Amino acid sequence: MNYLDLALANLGSPLILAFALGLFASLARSDLSIPEAAAKFLSIYLLFAIGFKGGVSVSLHGIDLALGTSLIAGVFLSAALPIIAFGMLRVMTKLDRTNAAAVAGHYGSISIVTFVAATSVLESLGMESEGYMVAVAAAMEAPAILSALWLISTGAKSETRMDATLWREIMLNGSIVLLVGAFIIGMVTGPEGLKEIEAFIVAPFKGVLCLFLLDMGLIAGRGLRESRGIISLGLVAFGILMPIVGSLVGVVVGMVLGLSTGGVFLFMVLSASASYIAVPAAMRVAVPEANPSVYLTLSLGITFPFNLTLGLPLYLGLATALTGG
Repeated sequence: MNYLDLALANLGSPLILAFALGLFASLARSDLSIPEAAAKFLSIYLLFAIGFKGGVSVSLHGIDLALGTSLIAGVFLSAALPIIAFGMLRVMTKLDRTNAAAVAGHYGSISIVTFVAATSVLESLGMESEGYMVAVAAAMEAPAILSALWLISTGAKSETRMDATLWREIMLNGSIVLLVGAFIIGMVTGPEGLKEIEAFIVAPFKGVLCLFLLDMGLIAGRGLRESRGIISLGLVAFGILMPIVGSLVGVVVGMVLGLSTGGVFLFMVLSASASYIAVPAAMRVAVPEANPSVYLTLSLGITFPFNLTLGLPLYLGLATALTGG
């Protein structure tokens, strides 16, 4: 399957169309909405399911050097990518140091929903990947936040707060706790544990993901409406260019690690995605003066839909071409 076929298949998938429906409804000012409690349940379900299945895969694979080196590489990339993003923002936009650093932090951390969508693409194509990539995803949440705070602190008038509240926000963020916790449960219980709850976390998975992406489309549309006059052409260009740059770094690292084609693809996706859960929560605590309309609109309103529609087939095509998979 060539890139065009992949792109067309991805654009026509229920996942992408569900996101497009939510985006359209929001931009058209429809009263369609997902109740907050239901949206929270959808996110909890997805995090638990992907974490648990990843843990089961690791229980089958075993803990070895490949897992350890991949975790170290993920942590390094999460810390380094915000520095690249910060440099690009300072050249391409007129953002001040604080807002540029806050935005940059989002581009070293990861979007777990983009990761889940990528695993769904692999499943639909019958391609395998290393199960421990879920652990790599969890490891890439926090280092980017620390890099962003370091970038701000190097400024002359830094007022970032590196206190106990912030550390708690970073290390005990609900998405991280649930993802890591489910991963450990899956690793401990293994295939037998998966058999017990397979009907709950396997068959309904894509349907739940469709509903979650519908809600993401609604949120992204609201962000785009409310950010008119704030998001410049330079910021839009950054929101599209940065994931491509991140994916190129990810493909090099993935190939050096000797990952499978599916594993390289997932490493590219992790390096290309932008957080809209963990990092915004930390920025609100540590850097309240940073503008959420900028960093949330970029990560959720521009980079997220780009990755879902065009990025995933582009990354998979490149990974396949370079690895011969």
